[in-house]
Amino acid sequence: MILPQFLRLSRLIALGLIMTLVLTAPARAAGLTLLRDADIEYGLKKLAAPVLSAAGLNPGQVQMILIDDSSLNAFVADTSHIFIHSGLLMKLDSAAQLQAVIAHEAAHIANGHITRRLGNFRTARTAAGLGLILGAAAAAASGNPQAGFGVALGAQSSAMRQFLSHTRAEESSADIASVRYLIRAGIDPSGAVEVQDLFRGQEALSVSRQDPYMRTHPLSRDRYRALKGLAAGHQTGTRDAGAEYWFSRIKGKLTAFKRAPSWTLRRAKDSASQDIALMREAAAWHRQSNLGKALKAIDGAIGLRPKDPYLRELKGQILLESRQFGPAVQVYSAAANMAPNDALILGGLGRALLANGQPGKALGILERARSRDFSDPRILRDLAVAYARTKQNGMASLVTAERYALGGRLEDAAVHATRAGGLLPRGSGPWQRAQDVLSAAKRAERR
Repeated sequence: MILPQFLRLSRLIALGLIMTLVLTAPARAAGLTLLRDADIEYGLKKLAAPVLSAAGLNPGQVQMILIDDSSLNAFVADTSHIFIHSGLLMKLDSAAQLQAVIAHEAAHIANGHITRRLGNFRTARTAAGLGLILGAAAAAASGNPQAGFGVALGAQSSAMRQFLSHTRAEESSADIASVRYLIRAGIDPSGAVEVQDLFRGQEALSVSRQDPYMRTHPLSRDRYRALKGLAAGHQTGTRDAGAEYWFSRIKGKLTAFKRAPSWTLRRAKDSASQDIALMREAAAWHRQSNLGKALKAIDGAIGLRPKDPYLRELKGQILLESRQFGPAVQVYSAAANMAPNDALILGGLGRALLANGQPGKALGILERARSRDFSDPRILRDLAVAYARTKQNGMASLVTAERYALGGRLEDAAVHATRAGGLLPRGSGPWQRAQDVLSAAKRAERR
């Protein structure tokens, strides 16, 4: 997990643009950050897939996004992303509970609650429209549906302020649909009731004291009783062992990087399996700069799961951040061979190759990573370095411009895009990408 290098909540919405460049001022102003980790994202996909399929959604087209925020919340801002706060994930106790959260948010997508709102914004496919939606996402993340919109478009309206504040009618319909999805997926729906138990009584609190989830997902006693009745007739009392493993692994790794290392080391032995315990210990020892113990622990985990690329990815991170560049390249290469389409693992390999003085090899790997994930500024940063070290200054400026645009720094992006446009062959694909950045910057300036 890349904990010290949290990513700004930049590119949330990808609506088929040529480039995934987003005006991110509202998200940046809110100080929101993403947690990117190959292992956690894979586990979230595993847990979400049966729920999304049961909802009639394509699991490959709905991405699970983890936000670094200790408050309890989950929300959707478009039809392709489900956002979960790290605080909520760490608060949950089982895979069934997490899958119930996913099912509820998937219901908002499948029932058209978000689509109808997006349909009201004619500019949704423009950079300005994306800025508006990002403002909504920032508002939902904070639990304040009025936040962010003034930054996005310079004006507010009642429609904007209510973009992500679900009505009780929508919540009730999402409850009914989510229980149906869970049953269809073979998941005990009692997890949905257990999640709502976390929020019971909050409707009596003042708005400022409520968790963000309550402010965007209003809960009433009637709704709670109805949800409990829906789930009562289908409780199985059994939990899927595979799903529980991945939940324990996700939560275990998250807490290993979020909690104090001493906290993790005291509790690692209580993990659901030995490989998870060793993985957590490895993360804790690494954060204490004890390379020997970190490597011993992660090697023990790899010994238990030798074909697991994500344990090797963690070992690669430990070696790279400990300045063991050659060994890091070897370990990342093994992980990439096992998971050749994972952008985060490819990005780690490219980063290790750069650190090891191999920019030519890094360039190809990083381009592969970028083609699979346009939204990771770390990949763009490393890609720009690789282009510069291989004396391709036009491409280095272009990728830098795209990285600044991704972070909402449109003025800086325009400077580098202008430089790239003067160095790249006029009319070429890269030259056109530079013009796209300039166009986005000009639109932002006009607004």
